[in-house]
Amino acid sequence: MASPTNGSAVELNPILKPLNWLLGTWESDEPGEGTYPSIKPFRYTEKLYFSHVGQPVINFMFNAFHAESNKPLHRECGFIRIQPGTNRVAFIIAQNSGLVEIEEGELTGNQLKLHTQSLGRISFAKDPYVQQINRVLQLRSDGKLEQTVSMATDNQPLTQHLHITYRRSS
Repeated sequence: MASPTNGSAVELNPILKPLNWLLGTWESDEPGEGTYPSIKPFRYTEKLYFSHVGQPVINFMFNAFHAESNKPLHRECGFIRIQPGTNRVAFIIAQNSGLVEIEEGELTGNQLKLHTQSLGRISFAKDPYVQQINRVLQLRSDGKLEQTVSMATDNQPLTQHLHITYRRSS
């Protein structure tokens, strides 16, 4: 799949071919479910953008909105890299909450399983601090993308936090 840069299309870097199933725009099919022991359960919608500019990296942006009010919630943006010749993948992520993380894991077919490798946060981040994130992204046989995110904080063990499915919109 080609991606525009400066008005012209560029070919996908061959290193990224195992991840080409991610490319494009994905929108939540139905509202996703957010839960965590320290917050009230919520429903959200989300739009994901995965693109490339010919480099051996995928650019991404995730935008989440409250399902009922449509108010902006969470934002993430960053880059996805794959270690050449392996199934090792890294997400480099900046979040609007002030959290910056590196998640690493493995690509098996059309499934990515990632976990926190490194975390950084702004000096005035809210307690409790996130300590670990696990993420599973998979392209299902029905063509939908599914994401499950689990999180651990200073005072909560690793617990499922988010679950949502998306349909490709472009």
